[in-house]
Amino acid sequence: MYIGLISDSHGVFSQEFKDFLAPVDQIWHAGDFGGGLVTAAEIAAFKPLLGVSGNCDDRMLLFDYPEYRCWDCEGMKVLMTHIGGSPGHYDRRALNLITHYNPDLFVCGHSHILKVMNDPVHRLLYLNPGACGLQGWQVLRTALRFRIAEGAVRDMEVFNLPR
Repeated sequence: MYIGLISDSHGVFSQEFKDFLAPVDQIWHAGDFGGGLVTAAEIAAFKPLLGVSGNCDDRMLLFDYPEYRCWDCEGMKVLMTHIGGSPGHYDRRALNLITHYNPDLFVCGHSHILKVMNDPVHRLLYLNPGACGLQGWQVLRTALRFRIAEGAVRDMEVFNLPR
């Protein structure tokens, strides 16, 4: 499966990101959609969408986008939540979820900092796509796309767009 990963859109899903994500099969959004239900609906109309609500999101989003979710994708257990911290510095709630679900892939947002790294302690791949929106202090707007096949992440690409 070909996945596009974004986070922290804060009401913005611009054409540059649509172009980058056009070939993917599914978009994952790691929270802070912004714009209430409108931004989530725009992304979902573009591509099939799996996502979680963030700390800045309208509580109405929780019906379709819970605070966290865990699922299997092509032989990998995926855990996604908005506020996650990072390996060695996980948010307490995220660490509890990681310990409980034991995922192969942990996805979060919130920091607006793109980071991809292996966590040898929890034996998982950590993904934070940074922020694709305009809100925040980040210099670059970022996204990821990659393939998941046979229990592995492959062909990861980073998209950078100056703010």
